[in-house]
Amino acid sequence: MSSQPTSSANETVVIVGGGIVGLASAWKLQQAQPATNIILIEKEADLAGHQTGHNSGVLHSGIYYKPGSLKAKTSTAGRLEMVRFCQEHDISHDVCGKVIVATKDMDLPRLDTLEERALANGVKARRISGDELRELEPHAAGFAALHVPEAGITDYKQVCRTLGRLLTDAGVDIRTGTTVTGIDERTDGVRVATTSGDIQADYVITCGGLQSDRLARMTEPDTETRIMPFRGEYFELADHRRHLVNTLIYPVPDPDFPFLGVHLTRMIDDSIHAGPNAVLALAREGYTWGDVNLQDLYEVLTNPGWWRLARNYWKTGMGEYYRSLSKKAFVTALQALVPEVQVEDLVPSPAGVRAQAVSPEGALLDDFVWAETNRVVNVLNAPSPAATASLAIGTQIVDRLAAHQ
Repeated sequence: MSSQPTSSANETVVIVGGGIVGLASAWKLQQAQPATNIILIEKEADLAGHQTGHNSGVLHSGIYYKPGSLKAKTSTAGRLEMVRFCQEHDISHDVCGKVIVATKDMDLPRLDTLEERALANGVKARRISGDELRELEPHAAGFAALHVPEAGITDYKQVCRTLGRLLTDAGVDIRTGTTVTGIDERTDGVRVATTSGDIQADYVITCGGLQSDRLARMTEPDTETRIMPFRGEYFELADHRRHLVNTLIYPVPDPDFPFLGVHLTRMIDDSIHAGPNAVLALAREGYTWGDVNLQDLYEVLTNPGWWRLARNYWKTGMGEYYRSLSKKAFVTALQALVPEVQVEDLVPSPAGVRAQAVSPEGALLDDFVWAETNRVVNVLNAPSPAATASLAIGTQIVDRLAAHQ
């Protein structure tokens, strides 16, 4: 439930970041506190230019997440709210379901764990046999699976365009092409320095995605968590091979690794995306191997957390790099799910970059993380399923802000 209005008409809240979490937070704030002067700042020329605009469009069910975690709490509620939002605003979506497929013996106890998490998180999931799997996905391999009927797909860029329109109609000031260069918190307010001039605000919310730790350090210089950019590379099936996949086909994930593995996803335009892998990008906004930012790379290579992470996951990481450099290896991973997929069936598709927070100890932070001061709420880690959960996350952020007002 959203916070009740507590602000006065002359209060100003600046929200930094025009991705789906920033837009959802602005929308929930405008709904809860309609008298507040809201200014949303986005450094790119358009909204949803990075993580939101490059993801797979999946409406995640909430099955994967540790019971009691912020991810578990917000993804289940957020998915329902996102579906309602799509219905109300005529946004393309389809609650088509997904299958999580066991292809080897070691997958079976992991399926058991996922079933337990589904029950704990209030997610509908049913264990099915290989024959039942092929009734849903005739071309899928696997001798068992979980069918998750509440998963689905949508177009998150369309969601963001709708949120942008609703916010503008409600009087929210959206400033694109504007970069925040400093945030100076004082006892009586916050000065936000931007490339378009300074803004005096009462409160600030930062939803910076790939830049979130840098924004947090502007008011919390001791923040030790660092964002590592992991590029997820995709192919898509050639048009004449789309029939191989009906909905969403996922492998059983490795519980010790936060990424879900290469999978096959029907997009809202009926294209079939294959991927992603997960390799360290050479720039925070590095969508190809040729995108290199020396400052970003220096920050990674001088961060002890990165080296501890690399030591812990070197074997898994080598497999990800191998799939990045070898299309044949990528196809081999897909064939474990759909054996009929061949190298010639895949055509390149744009990559995305995931902002993954890493602790100084080299741990991949698996849950959403906030960092707060008296007048600033920073979203420090909001990886998948942040798009699915964005409206619920927005409610939580507004509630956190209200506690400071």
